[in-house]
Amino acid sequence: MSELPPHDSSEQPDPAGSFDEIIEAETERDPDLAVIEAGSRTLRTQGGPPQADVPARPEDPEVDKALREVEAELATRWGETKLEPSVSRIAALMDVLGEPQRSYPSIHITGTNGKTSTARMIEALLGAFDLRTGRYTSPHVQSITERISLDGAPISAERFIETYQDVKPYVEMVDGRQEYRLSFFEVLTGMAYAAFADAPVDVAVVEVGMGGSWDATNVIDGDVAVVTPIDLDHTDRLGSTTAEIATEKAGIIKQDATVILAQQPVDAAQALLKKAVDVGATVAREGLEFGVVARQVAVGGQLLTLRGLGGEYTEVYLPLHGAHQAHNAAVALAAVEAFFGVGAQRAETLDIDTVRKAFAAVSSPGRLEVVRRSPTVVLDAAHNPAGARVTADAIGEAFQFSRLIGVVGASADKDVRGLLEAFEPVFAEVVVTQNSSHRAMDADALAAVAVEVFGEERVQVEPRLPDALEAAITLAEEEGEFAGGGVLVTGSVITVGEARLLLGRG
Repeated sequence: MSELPPHDSSEQPDPAGSFDEIIEAETERDPDLAVIEAGSRTLRTQGGPPQADVPARPEDPEVDKALREVEAELATRWGETKLEPSVSRIAALMDVLGEPQRSYPSIHITGTNGKTSTARMIEALLGAFDLRTGRYTSPHVQSITERISLDGAPISAERFIETYQDVKPYVEMVDGRQEYRLSFFEVLTGMAYAAFADAPVDVAVVEVGMGGSWDATNVIDGDVAVVTPIDLDHTDRLGSTTAEIATEKAGIIKQDATVILAQQPVDAAQALLKKAVDVGATVAREGLEFGVVARQVAVGGQLLTLRGLGGEYTEVYLPLHGAHQAHNAAVALAAVEAFFGVGAQRAETLDIDTVRKAFAAVSSPGRLEVVRRSPTVVLDAAHNPAGARVTADAIGEAFQFSRLIGVVGASADKDVRGLLEAFEPVFAEVVVTQNSSHRAMDADALAAVAVEVFGEERVQVEPRLPDALEAAITLAEEEGEFAGGGVLVTGSVITVGEARLLLGRG
């Protein structure tokens, strides 16, 4: 049972209720029950959504050259898809660096979908309360420097290069002592933790790369552990059921931490709650201790009423689309409340105006991001069936497209059939393509699956992404200038990042 006080005593579960009833109450709550709110509201934020903070290549040729050299050196290491399930190498690196990750408190985030958006919301909230933040997320959309942020912005290319040069001798020292060299992700994690200590930051917001127990980030002991919704992804490494995946991800839950749980499948919730009990962690669950009370579509985003651990927050404008982002916002708010001791030590809300200001400033590049008008082109980094389903729902809610054309470029190791099936009801036609990554699924192979899902007459193949974008825009324009055709580019973070560049963003 959670030690956090409920918002309303009438909503508190019966302490004598069975464990199964608690699980059922958590997981069977319909996330759309409170979508429609009677009456109208007035937005209290001025202007449109903030511009996404995705850095371009350095303008200085010498800096750009130095950054490319760092990127080339990192590329010689194991990529993010080649793993050896152990934290021994990153722990050794932390040891020789003087345990930089111990010099600041942290909020650690795992889950299948929504991690990066949730991390950005947490970062915005903490920054609004005058805390200096460090954020570590992955993968990047366009620039490797996005992965390490200070005070809400990616570190500069110069600082990224300097940080790499600072840790490089220690990385080489650890390489020489281990059976395997440090991986690409392990080196970046070490860089992030060192950069945060050097800043120094007041709090680090850290997203796992994959899983939890043996993820390279898991050399921190997060004061708050956040678990976003768990679904099937990376099943070859994490397990074939959501329970197995949750057991792995539960590894970030540490002794006496506070755990913020988004809505979960029943078996995943059981695994996570069991780990919390084992380590004496306090739990707050979406739908019980906190959640979304109401949401309504607004210009450029949505207007929310959130129930936090300390009470209700009304008229919160979020410049992001979709019910899933509203739930991410509820999770982020609860995480920040827990960090400040709300619920456990204080039975009051955070300052509402500060919360509103923080959420109104949130951006999440590549997540239902509009990058062009006439016709409207939207980018979304959904790369698994669960992510595709929420994106399909959200785009139908937020955009009134009369005809939507999909541009899909996916990685070969993903459930591409499930991804395409999730989008089939909303795509009038789909243009299949491939990005420049070595992980990209061949366009013809992807087309073969797409034909089985959509039918041959609804599938077009354009192996080059620029040609795919042009073809999709042409198809959308066939509706006429004012007919409401649109394009959604999706399937991979890499596809979305390359499309952003081609469309002049970044």
